[in-house]
Amino acid sequence: MSKAIVCNNLQASYDKSMKHPVIKDINLSIETGESVCILGSNGSGKSTLLKAIIGIIPCSGQVLINGQDVSRMTRKEIAGNVAFMTQLSQVYFSYSALETVILGRYLHMPHFFGKPTEKDVAIAKEALRKVGMEKLSERQIGSLSGGELQRVFLARTFAQESNILFLDEPTNHLDLKVVSELSEYLDEWRKTPGHTLVGVYHDISLALRLSDRGIFIKNGRVIGESQRADILTSEILKETFDFDVYEYIRRDVTQ
Repeated sequence: MSKAIVCNNLQASYDKSMKHPVIKDINLSIETGESVCILGSNGSGKSTLLKAIIGIIPCSGQVLINGQDVSRMTRKEIAGNVAFMTQLSQVYFSYSALETVILGRYLHMPHFFGKPTEKDVAIAKEALRKVGMEKLSERQIGSLSGGELQRVFLARTFAQESNILFLDEPTNHLDLKVVSELSEYLDEWRKTPGHTLVGVYHDISLALRLSDRGIFIKNGRVIGESQRADILTSEILKETFDFDVYEYIRRDVTQ
């Protein structure tokens, strides 16, 4: 099976000098078609790892995306391989839902301000349909609820048509119903052959639902991994969070 992501001795920092690396000596590989969650406490380096893989912060070592060295790829080429969805944030532009999703098609246009084709519009509309937002396609995104807005942003990543999707805590600040809906859309997407899902989640139940395997990070280093069935009871999980997560969940449910 081919590799979607390979990291060899990856280190990354938010300063170009690399004197204070946030992630250190990361070696990992993710198969094409695999769904992986990255688990760790706040400040452990989870989000930084995603940013380093797609080359948006200073790093050393080697990263391969679909067999290509990311250091030799353009931003447009990286976007053609990896879509990146983050947690809900403030909106500072006034586009309709459809116009926002069409932005996900920019890598297929000759230049960023190129006019979308009929195909681009059709793909964007289909992406909105997949997340149940087709009836609100003409609404200004500033008037949407948080859950509706995040569905629009998910549709934008789908419209990008990249075969790797990075998620950085996409369900933060959303209510349980919206989280459930988003997880259903993502679960459907990841079942498509060749689609690779890599997610950073605070919600371990969501991580278990959407992942085949867990990678554990502590203090900027990968300290282990586990198949989905063993994540909750893994000793590595306890080491990662410095307390017994499984016992906490079990006690909380049974009380």
